[in-house]
Amino acid sequence: MMKKSRFAAVVLGAAMLAGLTACGESSQVQEGTQAAASQGETESSEAAQSGAETGASQEEKDPIEVATKPMTEQYILGEMLKILIEDSTDYTVNVTQGIGGGTSNIQPAMEAGEFDLYPEYTSSGYVMVLDHSASGVSDEEIWETLQKEYHEKYRMAWVGLYGFNNTFTVAVRKDIADQYHLKTTSDLAPVAGELVFGGNPDYIEREDGFGLLCDTYGLKFKNVMDIDIGLKYQAMANGEIDVTNGFTTDAQLGSGDVVALEDDLKLQANYYCSTVVREDALEEYPGLEEALMKMDGILTDTEMAELNYKLEIEGMDEHQIALDFLTEKGLITDEE
Repeated sequence: MMKKSRFAAVVLGAAMLAGLTACGESSQVQEGTQAAASQGETESSEAAQSGAETGASQEEKDPIEVATKPMTEQYILGEMLKILIEDSTDYTVNVTQGIGGGTSNIQPAMEAGEFDLYPEYTSSGYVMVLDHSASGVSDEEIWETLQKEYHEKYRMAWVGLYGFNNTFTVAVRKDIADQYHLKTTSDLAPVAGELVFGGNPDYIEREDGFGLLCDTYGLKFKNVMDIDIGLKYQAMANGEIDVTNGFTTDAQLGSGDVVALEDDLKLQANYYCSTVVREDALEEYPGLEEALMKMDGILTDTEMAELNYKLEIEGMDEHQIALDFLTEKGLITDEE
C-alpha cells in the first residue's frame, strides 16, 4: 500500500508542475519538472523492486509447519525432519509435537493448511484416510494407491520411505503372560473375559484395528478403555489395563515388563513410515522435497526401537537423539 501511495504522490506532483509550465512557466522549470518526474519514477521503481524483494525474502522465511503424533518415535522423527530441512535449506521449521488423536486430527489440519507435513504410516493413510481395507493388499499396491489418491483428493504427496515397519502387535503385562501362559494372540481367547484392554482411539476406531483383532482371534474383553497413545504403557505399569495394542518398535517391548504376543494368524498389515506433505508446500519451498528424501531408507526396525529406548528409558532429549543419529549416518553437514 505504501508503495502505491508514494508512486501516486510523485505522479501528482509531476502533473501539477507540468500544469504550471503550460501556463507560462520557464523552460528551466519544465526541465526541473521532467527531472523530478524522472527521479520520482526511478525511486518508485526501485522502491517497488525493493518491496518485492523484501516480500519474497519474508515469504521464504515463513516457517515450515510440521506435526507429529503423540508417540515417542514421532517426536524423534519430527526432529529429524526439522534438522534435515534446516541443514539442507535456508528455511526454518516449527514442530508441533503430539497432536492428540493422531491421524484423526492431523489429516483435517493438513487439509486446512495448518500444517505442511508430518510423518505417517502407509496402512494408516490407506485405511483411516482413504477408507480402504488393507486385507490381502500388497505393499506395492498400497503405496501406488496412496500416491494417486492423496494427489487427486487432497493435493498431498508421500515422499520417501524411512525403512522401518512399525506394525501392530498385542502386548500384555509380563505377570499376566506368566499367569495365563500367553505366547500367541490366540492364547488370549480363553482368558480375555478376565482382562481389561486399553487402546488409543486411532486403533480402536480404525477398520483394521481393534474390531478386526477381536473378530479374527475371537476376543471379548472384560472392559475396553480409550487411552492416549503416549499413556498406554504407563496405564499398564499402574495395573489399570492388562492388554494393549503395541507397535513393533516400542521401546517398552524390550524392558522385560511387557510381552509382545505372536501374531500367529498373520493378521497385521505393514506400516511403513513416510512423510506426507502438502503439494503447495513443495511448490512454495524449492528444495524441500530433496531434503525430505534424505529420510529415505535410513532406519531399520531395530534402529528405531533403539532410538525410542534412548528417549523413553534413558531419558535423552529427542533433538539430541535425532542429531546424533543423522550425524552418524553422514546426513547433515554441520553439527549444531
